[in-house]
Amino acid sequence: MYLLKGGRVYTMTGKVYEKGDVLIDGDKIVDVGEDLIAPLDAEVIDVTGLTVMPGLIDAHTHLGMWENAVGFEGADGNEATDPVTPQLRAIDGVNPMDKYFEEAYQAGVTTVATGPGSANVIGGQFAVIKTYGKRIDDMIVKEPAAIKVAFGENPKVTYNEQHKMPTTRMAVAALLRQALVRAQEYMEKMEKEDEDKKPERDLGLEALVKVLKREIPLKAHAHRADDIFTALRIAKEFNIDITLDHCTDGHLIVDELVKENAKVIVGPSLSERSKVELVNLSFKTAGVLSKAGLLVAIMTDHPVIPINYLTLCAALAVKDGMDEMEALKAITINPAKILGIDDRVGSIEKGKDADIVVFDGHPLEVKTKTKYVFINGKLVHKA
Repeated sequence: MYLLKGGRVYTMTGKVYEKGDVLIDGDKIVDVGEDLIAPLDAEVIDVTGLTVMPGLIDAHTHLGMWENAVGFEGADGNEATDPVTPQLRAIDGVNPMDKYFEEAYQAGVTTVATGPGSANVIGGQFAVIKTYGKRIDDMIVKEPAAIKVAFGENPKVTYNEQHKMPTTRMAVAALLRQALVRAQEYMEKMEKEDEDKKPERDLGLEALVKVLKREIPLKAHAHRADDIFTALRIAKEFNIDITLDHCTDGHLIVDELVKENAKVIVGPSLSERSKVELVNLSFKTAGVLSKAGLLVAIMTDHPVIPINYLTLCAALAVKDGMDEMEALKAITINPAKILGIDDRVGSIEKGKDADIVVFDGHPLEVKTKTKYVFINGKLVHKA
């Protein structure tokens, strides 16, 4: 049991305690407030003058899928031999021993969504995991959390080099629709009572059925405005949930995104304009969308941006106009809501997972250092 005593506590529920306390028992937060009395068996940590926040959340990464300084042997994010691979599961490709996991939690990032890249039209199943542990099975928060799909340049380039479909945006959309239709037919046949008429199990179609039943969303890689609209069009056609990941042109089509009440994960903004669809890359995007009332998270897209720079990405969004508190929400409670895990993480509230980070200054200040990190109530980092 731990009692964090006397810090500036950002609960991310709208309440900031200037001299607040947080009580941790086991793997849960059991109390938050002012002047809490320390139980006899509690270890009291004086955090006077420090900043206490919920563990940070990165809603779009490939953590553990492309390992640190390994090259091909550690590259497990794209199965670029088939453009439609919904059967692939991130947890089978993540290496929790990768050095970047340690760097993640040392920077205060305690939860991430990680999964396949964007070479394929349907890349596979994302998972939401904690960043501390040795065995992926013990780190899972939600799995599957989403089905990764990709629009635009990446699948085109990947398969044009192989001289096979898709080499156009039309083909990208068609392959996705075709897969969803097959999943609809599979779902209908599996629901028949006659066992003799049920089809053989298909792990890929089973994964897509979860999307059709709205148990999990499509996680749509889309940078350019037309690709964003194609993603939304297909989601409407099949009455499924979708998140817009990257959304690089989002600030140019904000009125349309508001009409759609889109859930947006912006980034990686701290990167070069390495391809045509990034021509409008800007740190203004997150702020423009947030001010319009949309639910916005900020990503690193690790390893595109190293995951320990998540707070820097939020800070640069503030520099270009985003409200400071909204930027903090974009790396805590907002990604938790978008990922459907806000019942467990994203804010400091009674009953939630004891994922807590303590900084020695403002979280968005570049000089700020991480002093303490708790994941599931365990002190995993102390500086």
